[in-house]
Amino acid sequence: MMPVPFIDQFLFVGLPYLAIVTFVVGCVWRWSTNRFSYSSLSSQFLEHRQLYWGSVSWHIGILLVLAGHLVALIFPGLWSGLMSVKAVLLTVETVGAALGCVSLAGLVTLLYRRITSNRLQAVTTPLDILVVALLIGQVLLGVTTAILFPYGAYWAPGTVSPYLWGLLTLQPDATCVAFFPAVFKLHLVGAWLLVLLFPLTRLVHIVLLPWQYFFRPPQQVVWYAPRQGKQAHALSQQLETRRDFAKGVAGISVAGGLLSLGVFENLVRYFQGHRPDPKVETDLLEKKMVRLKQAAETRELELERQRNEIILVAKYAELQANKGKYLTDYSMAPALAFKGPDGWPLVISAKCTHLGCTVGSEMNGQGKILCPCHISYFDVKTGQPDAGAPAKAPLRHLEWVLIDAQGKEIARKSSGLPATNNPALLAQCSVYIVKPKETR
Repeated sequence: MMPVPFIDQFLFVGLPYLAIVTFVVGCVWRWSTNRFSYSSLSSQFLEHRQLYWGSVSWHIGILLVLAGHLVALIFPGLWSGLMSVKAVLLTVETVGAALGCVSLAGLVTLLYRRITSNRLQAVTTPLDILVVALLIGQVLLGVTTAILFPYGAYWAPGTVSPYLWGLLTLQPDATCVAFFPAVFKLHLVGAWLLVLLFPLTRLVHIVLLPWQYFFRPPQQVVWYAPRQGKQAHALSQQLETRRDFAKGVAGISVAGGLLSLGVFENLVRYFQGHRPDPKVETDLLEKKMVRLKQAAETRELELERQRNEIILVAKYAELQANKGKYLTDYSMAPALAFKGPDGWPLVISAKCTHLGCTVGSEMNGQGKILCPCHISYFDVKTGQPDAGAPAKAPLRHLEWVLIDAQGKEIARKSSGLPATNNPALLAQCSVYIVKPKETR
C-alpha cells in the first residue's frame, strides 16, 4: 500500500478532529455566554418573497440529501443491499442530483438576496457571505461528483463510511479517501470546514430544534384583564426559563455522553501513565519495522525507475494468456503483463480509471478484467471499459521491449510487430517495460 502524503493526513485526519473539537467546545461556549444568539436571526420582516423561495428550496433539498447520507453512514449494510438493485440505485442517484440542484438554486437565491438588498446589507456580516459561499461550493461539488463519478450511492458505503467510522472510533485511516479524485476530496474538506465554522455562524440554530411544540398541550388564546395578563406573563416567563434550563442540561449531557464514549478509555490510560507491556511493545516495534521496510522498498523502486530506461517484468515464458502478472510501472502504479492473442506480450495499466482501485488479474471468457471496487470491466486488448460501467476512460497500454539472453533487442511494441513470431526464440527472451518519453 502506498504511503499517504502528509497533506492528506492533515486534511482527512487532523482537520476533522480539529473541526469536531471546535464544534463541541464552540457550541457549549456560545450557549453559556450568549445563548440568545442561537438563532438564524431571521430577516423576514426586511424582505419576504426571495427569502421564501430561497429558504424553502434550500431546506427541502439539503435535508433530504443529508438524510440519505446519514442512512448510508449508520446502516451501510442495509444501504448497500438496497443500492445493489439497479432500479433503486438509478432512482436514488437521480433524485439526489435533482435535490442537489434544488438546494443550489435556493442558496444562489439567498446569496443574491443578501448582496442586492440595501436593508439586508446592513445586517449582513462577512461571515454570513463566507458561509453561504462555502455552502454553494459544497453543494456544487456534490452535484459535480454525482455527475462525473456515477454510482456513488453504491460504492460510498465501502469507502467513505469506513473512513467516517474510523474517525468516530478514534481509529482514523486516511487511505480510504486519500487517493480519491480531487473533486471528491474537495467535497470532504469543504464539509469539515463547515463543521469548523459552525459554532461561529448562524448555523448553530440547527442544534436547537423546537421539540416542545410537538409535545406541549393544546393552547387557547383568550383576552385577559391588565392585572391578570401581567400575572400570566410572569408565570409563562418562569416556565420558559425552566424549559430552557432543562433543554440546556439535556443537550450538554447527551453531547458529553457521546463524546465520552470515544475518549474515556484513552483519558483513563493517559492519567494512569505508561505501563510497559513487553508483548505490546514488541508488536508495535514489528509493525514499525514492516512499515519501514515497505517505505524502503517503495523508495528503491522509485530510484530504480529514475535511473533505468527499461525495467524487467518477467521472462516471456512466465507470461500467461488468461492471468496477468502484476508489476509496478514508472508512475509507481500497478500494471499487468499478459501473453497476447498474437503471441506478443501485452502490458496494460491495472489502475482503474474510476477511483484508482487495482483491477483483478484474472481474464474472463470475453477477454476482460474486473475492477472489484465498483464493478467495472475492461477489455484487455483495447483497454476500453464496458458501456454503463462507473469507469469511463480506458486503461492505457504500456510500452514494452523483448530482449534475448545476449542482451539483443528482439522486438518493441512501438516499432511495429510482425504477424508471426518464433516461439523458440521468444522462450529465451525477457520482457521489459520502457520509460515513457515525457519522463526521460
